Amino acid sequence: MASLIFARTRGAVALALVAGLAAGGCATNPATGRSQIMLVSEAQEIEMGRQYDPQVVASIGLYPDSAWQRYLQQIGAQLAAAGERPALPWTFRVVDDPAVNAFAVPGGFIYVTRGLLAHLNSEAELASVVGHEIGHVTARHTVSQMSNQQLAGLGLALGTIVSSEVGRHAGVANSALGVLFLKYSRDDERQADELSLRYLRRTTWDPREMLGVFQMLERVSASQGGGRLPEWLSTHPSPENRYEHVAQAIAAQQQDFSGTVVHRDAYLQRLDGQVFGNNPREGYFQDSQFFHPDMRFRLTFPEGWTTHNGKQAVVAVSPGKDAVVELALAQETSADAAAGAFLAQQGITGGPVSRARLNGLPTVSAPFGVATESGALSGTVLFVEHREAVFGLIGYAPEARWPTHQAAAERALRSFQTLTDPAALNVQPQRLDIVRVDGRTTLDALARQRPSPASAATLALINQLDVQTPLEPGRLVKWVVGQPLPDAYTSARP
Repeated sequence: MASLIFARTRGAVALALVAGLAAGGCATNPATGRSQIMLVSEAQEIEMGRQYDPQVVASIGLYPDSAWQRYLQQIGAQLAAAGERPALPWTFRVVDDPAVNAFAVPGGFIYVTRGLLAHLNSEAELASVVGHEIGHVTARHTVSQMSNQQLAGLGLALGTIVSSEVGRHAGVANSALGVLFLKYSRDDERQADELSLRYLRRTTWDPREMLGVFQMLERVSASQGGGRLPEWLSTHPSPENRYEHVAQAIAAQQQDFSGTVVHRDAYLQRLDGQVFGNNPREGYFQDSQFFHPDMRFRLTFPEGWTTHNGKQAVVAVSPGKDAVVELALAQETSADAAAGAFLAQQGITGGPVSRARLNGLPTVSAPFGVATESGALSGTVLFVEHREAVFGLIGYAPEARWPTHQAAAERALRSFQTLTDPAALNVQPQRLDIVRVDGRTTLDALARQRPSPASAATLALINQLDVQTPLEPGRLVKWVVGQPLPDAYTSARP
C-alpha cells in the first residue's frame, strides 16, 4: 500500500500533461476518418499512457497469475493488430479487482478485472470486451475525453498532497485514480461496439458472442438493485437498444460464421482456481474493525464511518464527509524518518513530535496543519513500526471541524495493534471450481448436492443462467468453493 496522502508530487507527469493539453490542433480520427479537435499528439498520448500505467498497477494491483497475463496479452495483441493503430505500444493487463469492469487509458493500455473474467463465459466474449476497449483507443475516445478535462481535475491522479477540499481526499475511497476511468458518451459507446465488431470480423472470434456480454451486464445490474450499475456500465453508459443495435449490425454483415471460434470450455477451464470476490488475505472488515492477515495487524475505525479497503490505502470517511482517517504503508524504513519526511513536505506545518510505544510497537506522532485552496486542514499523523515495515495513519478534517472529529480519529489511530487471532489470520479467499455435470440437472439442484458459500442466485449469475435452466450431461459450470467470508465483510465495503 502507498497512500496518496504520503506520496510525493509527480511533477514530471504534471509537466507532460500540461505540455500535451497546450499543444492544440486538429487531427483525423484514425478509426472514423473524421476531422476532430485534438489537443494531444500521438506521441504525447503514448507518454500519458506510460505515465498512467504504473499508477493503475499501484492503485489496483495486477492479478498474480502470469498465465492469465500472457493469455490476455495474446488476445489483445491479435485484435490490436487488426485495428487502425497497430503501432501503439499495446499493453493488456488483468487487474486484481472483483468488480465487473474493463477500461483503457490513452496510448494503448487496456485493463480487464478478474471480476469481469469470472462473469464471462467464453474466449469470444472476452475478445469482444477487449475489442471494445481497443475501439476507445483507436477512435481516440480516451485522449479526447482527457482533452476535455480541465487541468484542475487532474490533481487527484497526480498524487498532490494539497487538495481543494477534504472531499477530494475522501474520493480515494472510490478510486485513487478516478481521472483514469473516463466517462464516455453514448455515441462513443456505440462507436466502440461497432469497432469491436470490425476487429472480431478481421480475426477469428464469433462476433455474436458480444450479445452475451450485454445480457450479462444487464443481469449484474439487476442483481445489485437500487439502480446501481456495474462499474463497467457506470463509466460506459449503455446506448439505447444496444443489444438490438449490435444484433442488427451482425445480421447486416451476412457473415459466414463457420470459420469463427468461441472457445467456451477452454476459457472456463482457465478460470479453475481463480480467486472469486474480495480477497480477505488483503484485508477485510468486520463492522468497523479492519483485519489484515498477511500483514498481521488490526485497526478499529470510528463507528458509523464509511470504510474502504484499497490497494494503496484503507480509508474511513465520516458520515458528513468532513473528516477522513487513512492507513497506508510509508516509504521510509523508520517511524522517525517517515514523520520527518511527512512534516517536511511543502505546505505542511506540524509539531511537536511525540515518541511512544503503542500496544508494544514504536510510534512517532504529531499534530499538523496544511493550507489548501479552500481553507486549512488540521489533523494528526502517526507512524508505527510493525514487522519490518512502517505504517502511516492519519486523521484530518477542515480546521473548524477537526475538534468535532479529533477524539474519534485519534482513537482509531491508536487502535493499531498486532493481529494474533488464529481465525482472522487463517481466513482464505473463495475460488472458482470448474465442474463437469454428470447428469441432467439444474443449478438449483446442483447447489443442494454440492455445498457452496455462494448462493444459487450468484452461481446462476456467473454462469449466465437461470437457477432452473436444464443442464445437459458433460456441461462445464463455474462453482464457488471455500469458506463463507467473515461477517459484515461485504456490507462494510461500499
